[in-house]
Amino acid sequence: MTCQIVYHNGNCLNTKKPFARACTLCIESCPHQAISDYRQLDTKLCTECGACMAVCPSDGFVDQSMDQLYDYLLGAEEIVLNCPQAIPRGFEIPCIGILDRDGWMTLMLQARGKSVTIMTGVCAECEDRQACVASVQIFKQIHGDWPEHANVHIQVRPDEETVVSAIEEKSKSVGRRVGMTGWRQRGMKKIEAWLPNLTADETYSIPRSRQRLLEVLGKTLEEKIPFQALTVANTSTNCGVCVAICPQGALQKREEMSPVSEDAEKEDKIMSLRLILEPQKCVHCGRCVEICRPLALSFSTKRLSYRLLTGKILLHEGSPKYCSRCGKRIFDNSDLCLACSTSDPGSGNSFFQ
Repeated sequence: MTCQIVYHNGNCLNTKKPFARACTLCIESCPHQAISDYRQLDTKLCTECGACMAVCPSDGFVDQSMDQLYDYLLGAEEIVLNCPQAIPRGFEIPCIGILDRDGWMTLMLQARGKSVTIMTGVCAECEDRQACVASVQIFKQIHGDWPEHANVHIQVRPDEETVVSAIEEKSKSVGRRVGMTGWRQRGMKKIEAWLPNLTADETYSIPRSRQRLLEVLGKTLEEKIPFQALTVANTSTNCGVCVAICPQGALQKREEMSPVSEDAEKEDKIMSLRLILEPQKCVHCGRCVEICRPLALSFSTKRLSYRLLTGKILLHEGSPKYCSRCGKRIFDNSDLCLACSTSDPGSGNSFFQ
């Protein structure tokens, strides 16, 4: 049977923008050591538990059936998900481990208007229990941030029955309704099943789970969900390095120039700099926080509506700093640039103090 997990090289953060410390979350999280250092997937070891998907912030690894799953979530009158070890009474998912933070919140939003049930086997006896534990931890974090969310029922129901319920028949009809139509689409689906790497070239800026979350949230504009939003402290030096390092393009800067002569250097023209965030693009990789020398950036949980999540937020506005001696741009909280500071070790702003 063809492995449904594929690697989208163009979506990987390491491909989008190189960083000194490469992201290895998928490799570290795989309970079966099925992913090599070069993100090559060993299909003989992979159990499709989804652990790599849940931790990957940008859809580097995805399950090819995820679009069908989300179509089912939006189209079914009653949502019933079951893992392969549970009673087959709904849409079968490889493991509860495929649900990341956005996936869980999508289920919680859907639970506002319909019943949502997840049936699992005895996870403690399953070889994919580590993926399940990781996903449950994500669920607990969301519950702590959003305790009033609608109930998502989780039942331990091992597959000990053979009777097909009416729910299963309903989900099958929904699957037929949202499935591909037309000979061209059916042919492409067969080819992808034979050669799954053909779909590995797909690239998109916003992860699919985030896209579907926004699609559901957009139907209830008054709803606010917990989101890890970037915040900026007053210690910011307005250097703009975080904008340059963001692999998602979630951060942007707007510079206001002073009316000086055309032959002046660009750094001498900047009067103010605005830091703008597009929350829907942010995947919380943390690179901006890690690269910030004055430690001005951090994440905090905020309640955001659809309008704020899909809009642009002004995070910070300030003026760049310049060396008091030579006038060159500096990027830390000091009065002298590195060259001037090291040339006069006895000054109060010495780099060595």
